[in-house]
Amino acid sequence: MSDMATDRITVRLDPGQRRRLEARARRDGSSESEEIRRAIERYLRSSEKPVTCYDLARRLGIIGCVRTSPRDLSTNRKYLQGFGR
Repeated sequence: MSDMATDRITVRLDPGQRRRLEARARRDGSSESEEIRRAIERYLRSSEKPVTCYDLARRLGIIGCVRTSPRDLSTNRKYLQGFGR
């Protein structure tokens, strides 16, 4: 990170958090600052785009898994007649 411009920020940790951070940095062979930057990056990346139900279903491989249903089940309105009554 020495070749890029950075801003300094102060964060307060309780003693338990500090010990865990130090142990993690030692175990990974990195600095405490690097561990914090990685954690912040993971957090920010995970909150950028919400995961939709479609994304989850696609990831699980369950889209199109019902072999005996009509091919247009999700797009043809006639299959929705009486749904919810």
